[in-house]
Order: sequence, then structure tokens, then C-alpha cells
Amino acid sequence: MFQAARLKLTAWYLTMLMLISIVFSVVIFNIVSHQIQGLIHMQNDRIRHFQHDLQQGENLPTPPKNAPPMISTQDLQNQEKQLFVTLIIVNGIILIIAGGAAYFLAGRTLRPIKIMIDEQNQFISNASHQLRTPIAAMRIDIEGSLLEKYITDQRAREIANSNLEELGSLQTLTNNLLRLAQIPQGNALKYMEKTSLDNCIENACKKVTALAKKKHIIIHQNLSDAFVMGEESSLTEVFVIFLENAIKYSPEKTEVTINSQKEKNVIKVAIIDQGVGIEGKDLPHIFNRFYRSQQSYPEEGYGLGLSIAKRIIQTHNGSIAVASEINKGTTFIITLPLTVS
Repeated sequence: MFQAARLKLTAWYLTMLMLISIVFSVVIFNIVSHQIQGLIHMQNDRIRHFQHDLQQGENLPTPPKNAPPMISTQDLQNQEKQLFVTLIIVNGIILIIAGGAAYFLAGRTLRPIKIMIDEQNQFISNASHQLRTPIAAMRIDIEGSLLEKYITDQRAREIANSNLEELGSLQTLTNNLLRLAQIPQGNALKYMEKTSLDNCIENACKKVTALAKKKHIIIHQNLSDAFVMGEESSLTEVFVIFLENAIKYSPEKTEVTINSQKEKNVIKVAIIDQGVGIEGKDLPHIFNRFYRSQQSYPEEGYGLGLSIAKRIIQTHNGSIAVASEINKGTTFIITLPLTVS
């Protein structure tokens, strides 16, 4: 499909370029041909006058020094034909060069569309796969229960609880997909205000307190008072995602540290854990939708959290970096611009 569209676009580019080239060639040929025909008529008039003067026996005047030299009509006609051939050759060369350039430009024009379509197809494929798993589990439970002749109250409750868990997974997945779709890509958020980054981090820490206590993980905060332009709820969501990941992939009775430091016109926030780490080959892909590293498989998840976090950070004109070492921990560094005032 992409190749066919590229060839079509190339044909349109080439048609427009050749039409322009041919129009200019016709105009140039007509102008030069008109001048040549004018010279031929002028010289024919001079020859007729010369012959008439000879017949009358009149003395022929001496031609002025600046008079244009006489060129034979045949030579002028040959030059006209040569110009016609030259213009055809030039248009042929333009056709070849323009064809290559048009094919290249068509590829450059369609590449972002191809990337977008490929990403969309990959997204649909991944989303379908993730949705299929809980649906299949629910169907197996229900079909299995229908095959049983008698179902005890305890068994029915087990099936209901299992289906509720799968429904919870489906709800989490659909909520994350909707959240990802709601965040504008590459554009700043529409409604922003001066926001305390400390408040966002404090609120995020409160939301993950229960999860941290469950694993006896201590969260240390070393924060610098800073204000940024943004949405407090969105920024809080970012830190919740990183803190939840740090707790989820860290062993029990470890520590998670969150530091913030001002540098020139930006604030840098580092979230440091003592978890399983991420392999080097996985680091370039961890922000892709549905991507999960090998170390993350034991834990539940869909690989959407980091994609959401990165998208939110980008809409706040920020950036994110990551460094990790297997079995020693991971550090995420978020950089956001400080408010001017």
C-alpha cells in the first residue's frame, strides 16, 4: 500500500514538474522562433531591395560598419531546428532527474504517515492481545462451570471472584488506554497554571503509602521548593507511576529515594530504587506502549504506565532519562522548566 501511494504521489509530482517545464519550453521556442522568422523576413527584404537596385542600375550604397552580417535563411532554419531538438533533450534530462527527485520527496512526504499507520496497527494488535487474555480466562471459567452438573455455593463464589478479578484487569487496561488517548501528543496541555512540584510529589507519596507499607519499603524525600507551569493532577499522576514502579519492582525492606534539584532554569527530579533493574537492551524501549522487560514479567501490568508518564512530561515541555543496573536498581530523572516568576 505504501509503495503504491508513493508511486502515485511521484506521478503527480512528475506531472506537475513536466507541465511547468514543457510550458516554459514552448514559450522559449515561440519567442526565439519568432525572432528567427523576423530575421529571415528582414534579410529577404534586404535581398529584394538589393536585386531591385541592380536591375535599375543604381549605385549600391556601402553598408555601414555596424550593419549585422548576412546569415543564410538555411542557417537560421537549422538553428531553429537545433533549438527544438535541444529543448526536447533538456526536457528529457529534466524528466529523469525530476523522476528521481519526485520519488525521493514522495517517500519523505509519506514516511510520517507510514510510521503513524504502523504504530496504529501495532497498537491495535497489542491492545487486542491484552484484551483477549482476561476475556479468554473469563470464558474458560464460565464454560467450565456450565459443564459441571452441580455447582456448590463455594464454587460459584470462586468463579464470581475470578471473573471480578479479570473484569478489574479489563477496567484498568481500558482506563489506561483512554488516559493515553486523552493526552495530546507533542503539544502542551491546554490548561496550565503555576504549580508547586513539592505538592505534586507529596500527594504522589501519600497515594503509594499503602503499597510501600505492604512491602516494608521506606520512601525518602529530599526536595527543593520549586514551581512549574502545569496541571497538578497530571504531574501527580507522573510521580505516582514512577513511585509505584519503584515499589513494585523492589525487594521488601528496601528504600526508594526521590530527590529534586534546581539547575539554571530547570528542576530535575530523580526517583531512585534498589530493585531488579532493567537490562541495557530494554532501556530504549521501556517507554513504548505495551512493552515489558523480562524483569517485569513476574509483576502484573500492561506496559502502559511509562508511556503515559512520558507523554505527560512531554506536554509539560520536559524530558526524561533513565539509568539502570541489573539487581542494583533504576534511576529515572525528570527535567521540567521552572516558572519565570
